[in-house]
Amino acid sequence: MKSKRLVTVIIALLAAALIGIVGFILFKNYNNQRSKEKYNSVASSYANNATDSTEKSSENNGKEDKTNPTKALPKNPIDFKGLTDRNPDIYGWIKIPNTNVDYPVIQSPTNDNFYLDHDLDGNYAFAGSIYSQLCNRRNFQDRVTLLYGHNMLDGSMFATIYRFADPSFFKKNKSMTIYTNDRQLDYTIISAFEYDDRHIMNSFNFSNDKSYQSFIDEIINPRSVTKNVRAGETLTTNDKIVVLSTCVNSGEGRYLVVGKLTKQTELQKSN
Repeated sequence: MKSKRLVTVIIALLAAALIGIVGFILFKNYNNQRSKEKYNSVASSYANNATDSTEKSSENNGKEDKTNPTKALPKNPIDFKGLTDRNPDIYGWIKIPNTNVDYPVIQSPTNDNFYLDHDLDGNYAFAGSIYSQLCNRRNFQDRVTLLYGHNMLDGSMFATIYRFADPSFFKKNKSMTIYTNDRQLDYTIISAFEYDDRHIMNSFNFSNDKSYQSFIDEIINPRSVTKNVRAGETLTTNDKIVVLSTCVNSGEGRYLVVGKLTKQTELQKSN
């Protein structure tokens, strides 16, 4: 009798665990789908006028483009007024041609990792957001700006930056654009590679030329089997870079895509 009761209890516990697991999977899938739909809607509503302009822009070594100061400033294609009314933590927009990366960039003023698992409205979301931490200013004028995003199975967030692991894709796609409220910043993608899981901003003193050069050396000559480096491109301590960071597909570590700021254009403020 006792053994039958024990079997019954075990079966009940296993059934409850199974129901819990299935429920969690269903909730996670539902949450991810809702998040993906929300960000697609946000891109359509607030960034519908953004184009892949990086392919057409010329280099000016990351300096502000002021070739014709009397000409009216170009209109900002991102509706930052609408975005910041929705959430004042939003301060940028990133777009990479031929990937799914077309997202607002967010930074919490109080919690470095809040947007690791919260969407642009501050709601809990497995997919999180594209975000930076407080060690970076919001104007992308630091020597190194680090942006984080999840490697989602549905291809959202930073999942498709892994396309740069394909040498052919890397060779054909070299540009990305970041918008702020008053700037368009064009980047040339210098390298893409797997890296260890250290916190980059805490591991290097980027205000020090020698320390920054040490990181540059790792960018130009990564110690990784999975790596692509753009031939003919140089990187010096005078350059500003953006590092996109996501999880590797398996194991520990990070996959990084590094862009060098090659041109910045002043835009009309949208708020």
